Amino acid sequence: MILKGSQRAGAVALADHLMNDRDNDHVSVMEIRGFVADDLHGALSEAHAISKATQCTQFMFSLSLSPPQDHVATEEELLDAANRAEEKLGLGGQPRAIILHEKENRRHAHAVWSRIDGDEMRAINMSHFKTKLTDLSRELYLDHGWELPNGLQSHGGKNPLNFTLSEWQQAKRVGVDPREIKQLFVDAWERSDNLKSFKNAIEERGYFLAKGDRRGFVAVDVNGERFSLARPVGQKAKDVRDKLGSPDVLASVADVRVDVKSKVTSQLKSYIAQIKTKHGEDARPLLDEKAQMMKLHRHERKVLKDGQAIRWTQETIARQQRLNGGLRGLFDKLTGKNGKARRINETEAMQCAKRDQVQRDSLVLAHMRSRKALQRKFVTLRDKQAQDRKILARSIGQALRTHRHTDDQSHRRQRNRDRRLNLSP
Repeated sequence: MILKGSQRAGAVALADHLMNDRDNDHVSVMEIRGFVADDLHGALSEAHAISKATQCTQFMFSLSLSPPQDHVATEEELLDAANRAEEKLGLGGQPRAIILHEKENRRHAHAVWSRIDGDEMRAINMSHFKTKLTDLSRELYLDHGWELPNGLQSHGGKNPLNFTLSEWQQAKRVGVDPREIKQLFVDAWERSDNLKSFKNAIEERGYFLAKGDRRGFVAVDVNGERFSLARPVGQKAKDVRDKLGSPDVLASVADVRVDVKSKVTSQLKSYIAQIKTKHGEDARPLLDEKAQMMKLHRHERKVLKDGQAIRWTQETIARQQRLNGGLRGLFDKLTGKNGKARRINETEAMQCAKRDQVQRDSLVLAHMRSRKALQRKFVTLRDKQAQDRKILARSIGQALRTHRHTDDQSHRRQRNRDRRLNLSP
């Protein structure tokens, strides 16, 4: 599975993000280990409090574990991956929490460790963690017999559609799939060989090249949102400059925003509003169906969780009753009967925990099967909406080029008139 980790601070913000059930269909706490608190907010707040005794600011290590698209990972598989990552990174035995997420019919997990060694009161060094996670990710794919993605094939063939959290959040703000934005820039890059051709290629899709404050080349969309170019096209900043030249020949982001805003006519703005409204109306029935399905699935999972909790309590009481107290208990310890009963209890407890885990996985798998048909409808709708946006972007790009051509002609005519006036006696 794909493993992405980072050192970080912000205990409250991370706990809010991981427990967010608005953007996820289902959220559940799989494990909280080594903390006094039994909830995620309390656990991460503990990690923050302990870090105050050190000079470490990024006192947590956060890891996302994402199985392949076509595989529904079990709790056991996700736990095994987290355990292997823990050993690989030198975090063995550190307090941790594991949270399960389900979104768009995919199940993945997030693990968070405290980096502070409680005995030594120092932060554990996380050197070369990206390389270690890449190696472990490849091992997990091979161990499970999954097809290796290009990015894990001997560190080559990096998938240009891998994106960071900040890129995902930026794309969500403008209402476009981040993979769509990246692919747009990649396509334009591959079919252009200089600044002019690349500039024209992205303008066909409603993005306009500008000189960034620090990033060199950036693109600005019709809403004024700014996008860096080097990472999406999979090139280093130096390679971008080698192909496109200096960004100094371009207008600044502020000037491009003013230009775009002034030239997008009210009619084009109304087209954009109509498309957004239509897309919202088209998605509403599917979103309502999704909401009803989530409500049903959450209820069924709660019923299972509550039932398992009651059964676990009853089974624990039954196991405790095998252990005698008083003089009989002392006699049992002397004869070894007490130790035998404890071993039986431990074995049964492990078997019961495994049984409960299998039941949870089975229910999740059944839910994801029922969600699969709905997810196909979402994919079909998004593909259609992406095509609508492409057509609209081309129209906007054409309109802006027409505006620019008209302005250039006006400027030339004005210069000619000024020149004739200056030559007059």
